[in-house]
Amino acid sequence: MKRFPWLLACVTALLTAPSAQAQTVSDVVGFLMTNQAVPTSSFERDRAAAESARDTIIQALQVNLASTPLASSSSGFLYRFNPQLGTAERATETFGGFFVERALTAGAGRLSFGFSTASASFDQLDGRNLRDGSLVTIANQFPDENAPFEEELLTLRIRSVTTTFNASVGVNSRLEVGAAVPVMRLTLDGTRVYTYHGVTSAQAAGSSTASGFGDVALRAKYQLVAAPKGGLAVATELRLPTGDEENLLGAGTAALRVSAVGSLERGAAAVNVNGGFLRGGVSDEWTGAAGLAVAVAPRVTLVGEVMGRYLSDLKEVTLTSTPHPEIAGANTLRLSAGPAGQALVDTLAGVKWNVASRLVIEAHARWAVRHYGLTSTVVPTIGFEYAF
Repeated sequence: MKRFPWLLACVTALLTAPSAQAQTVSDVVGFLMTNQAVPTSSFERDRAAAESARDTIIQALQVNLASTPLASSSSGFLYRFNPQLGTAERATETFGGFFVERALTAGAGRLSFGFSTASASFDQLDGRNLRDGSLVTIANQFPDENAPFEEELLTLRIRSVTTTFNASVGVNSRLEVGAAVPVMRLTLDGTRVYTYHGVTSAQAAGSSTASGFGDVALRAKYQLVAAPKGGLAVATELRLPTGDEENLLGAGTAALRVSAVGSLERGAAAVNVNGGFLRGGVSDEWTGAAGLAVAVAPRVTLVGEVMGRYLSDLKEVTLTSTPHPEIAGANTLRLSAGPAGQALVDTLAGVKWNVASRLVIEAHARWAVRHYGLTSTVVPTIGFEYAF
């Protein structure tokens, strides 16, 4: 277990019930951003700016921790009835993708269950490094000088481990229903320091740990067009506000996602395309995704996917410059909220291996293509699925 700390954290999250804490994760983020042990030269202005930046950072954390897409609950084993043989047969050679849905359904009465565990260590916020102490929250500088004479620097270390339990069942040959239940563990610690003419003082330090259920998803998929080599379907997902919003484990409000699903099968290769929208939760979204699955062997499928989300309410974290209110010739840089509306793009590569009978072990790595919001260098995930 010492070699796999993420697995130990996962087991701890599953066995430990959520407990009351003196400070929630949101409280700690707010304290780190707004506390001023050492008064700055413009206390009221700086505090107002810090509160705005706090709200922007908390929203960015919620988007990436509480409202990211959950893995598909569809089974890797899909069946269709063959009237010539009078029995059900495998409908596709591949075991499907990870997040991108396919139009085929599991088949009447077919049940599958599985879980996956993802570990993320977030190191950037809108492309700015969170971990090396270089994130400026406020600075005062003369234009002709290379460095600020007064500044505050923030360091944040954020890590999450999410285990998602999935289940799906074919109601009939066209309708499939399923659910996804995420169990999360989040740790956050940070510091903010104040430097004035080379002399550094601590402004704030704090840490928090939270664990519990995230927002549960209830799903349904209906196949509109069935073809020997593909099909079209419509999928819905209702996110329930079961996660703790104050600890950034949930969005706080329900959300509904509606997607169109298209699939094309050609021998050992399958292409799946999704597009739709989400209303509610942290932010309204427009979503699009595409995936390629290739059966390189009867029991092995390689998968590549690209996923994009446009969030209408997500604000960019930016540094704005204004003239210092009291010191002539000096400019003040403040971390603040930029324009709303950001596009996030992730890609992944992975493998699914049918090790025995109807048991599939899966592993993939996901990373951000566009460094907006809260991002991790890479998010490794492992899991398994069993079809009955």
